[in-house]
Amino acid sequence: MRQTRAVESWTQAPLEGFVQESSARLTLLMTPAGQVLAQYGFTRAVDVMAAAALGAAIFSSTTEIAKMLKEREFAALNHQGVRHGIFLGSFNTRRGRLLALVVYGPDSSLGLVQLFFEDLVAKLVAASPEKIEQKPVLAADFERELTQSLASLFGR
Repeated sequence: MRQTRAVESWTQAPLEGFVQESSARLTLLMTPAGQVLAQYGFTRAVDVMAAAALGAAIFSSTTEIAKMLKEREFAALNHQGVRHGIFLGSFNTRRGRLLALVVYGPDSSLGLVQLFFEDLVAKLVAASPEKIEQKPVLAADFERELTQSLASLFGR
């Protein structure tokens, strides 16, 4: 059975509701830099980290394309395959800008994902804490914090 795992507890209930309503297969909530706050459906840490890095890169690339086109932003993207689709949406919370990367299959649709994404955003905005002051990342703390975050995401 797939489980929802959260590094930041305020994201868990909204994510669980979204997954149930939208029938998403995989979902990541993350910062634009690829720092994962919560995930659903992933079973391997390497898959979470790869998906987060790729999602952050897609967001960054489309942000630059928007600038070239003199657009403010592209708030959401969709890529449709034969059996799966990927939805990438961005939104603001008191915690800062966040991204949701959602993989859906034939038991869902882009329309359902978009419909329930709006509800997810509203619930995350309401639940989000004030933005935390970012402390400098020290090499000595990085590995320990990464290990703790991965353990939290995978229930270890």
